[in-house]
Amino acid sequence: MNTWRSASLAASAVAVLALTTACGQDGGAQSPAQNVGATAPAGGYGGASTGTGTDTGVGAQGAQNAAAPNTPAGKLAVSVNAELGNVLTDADGRTLYRFDQDTAEPPKTNCEGDCATAWPPVPANDASAGEGVDAELIGEITRPDGTKQLTIGGWPAYRYAKDVNAGDVNGQAVNGTWYALAPDGKKAKLADLPGLSTRKDAKLGEIVVDKNGMTVYRFMKDEAWPEPVSNCAGTCVEKWPVVAPVETNDTKDVQKKGLMSFTRPDGKKQQTINCWPIYTFANDKAPGDTNGQGVGGTWYAVAPDGKPVGAPDKE
Repeated sequence: MNTWRSASLAASAVAVLALTTACGQDGGAQSPAQNVGATAPAGGYGGASTGTGTDTGVGAQGAQNAAAPNTPAGKLAVSVNAELGNVLTDADGRTLYRFDQDTAEPPKTNCEGDCATAWPPVPANDASAGEGVDAELIGEITRPDGTKQLTIGGWPAYRYAKDVNAGDVNGQAVNGTWYALAPDGKKAKLADLPGLSTRKDAKLGEIVVDKNGMTVYRFMKDEAWPEPVSNCAGTCVEKWPVVAPVETNDTKDVQKKGLMSFTRPDGKKQQTINCWPIYTFANDKAPGDTNGQGVGGTWYAVAPDGKPVGAPDKE
């Protein structure tokens, strides 16, 4: 009994020492308080889904931003997207989407009115199978207004108003209900990613992303020394959801030192990189979004070593 107790106490001491060593060496000075990130970004989180077919997913501006033309699809093609793999496109290279609130068996659309303005249905006439597309999966449905809409594997096909160039995939995962179509009619989705990994951003360089490919951020009012402390609570956490704990072996190209989790005052477990608490941003709706960068002068994307990308050098 005494031997077990001594071993247990020794293990606890080692754990405390490890935490102090991991988080105590590179704490540095804390950044001065600026604008609290929880109070900046007005206008909601990019339009939360209402669960109805009229939820456009484009916010108040609707389809005013370069609405996609309601033109025939022509010869369907397969485009390779670096994050989504094979994506179905029309003859002009525009991404085609499906809506979770539709059905494929039997094919039925639940996107009308404002929804159909933001997500123009793809006309069924003139659609044909190009290389990599199975002609047997191409079909059509009659919409409530009497027009014919293209279906792929039974799923009604749409374009997205905010896709303005060939290859754009701005509609991916909007409101958690809209997804690019794979050539077989299924959802195009991210290849399996580790719990934490990195990607090259055109403006920010190499930054950390979570298992869904979403950008990871740091809050400059948090603390890492002598132990992780989050100063984001309440409505702040609603806008900046915490990253849940990740196993060390479930990471790639992220610094292992200080890679740990801690228990927040609200009881949730939160992941850190180099002992700094990390978050995602509710206004980021798709992989590749970096809408949280620089918000309030206190929120920044995270580099692989845990440093805030583009923040004033005060660490």
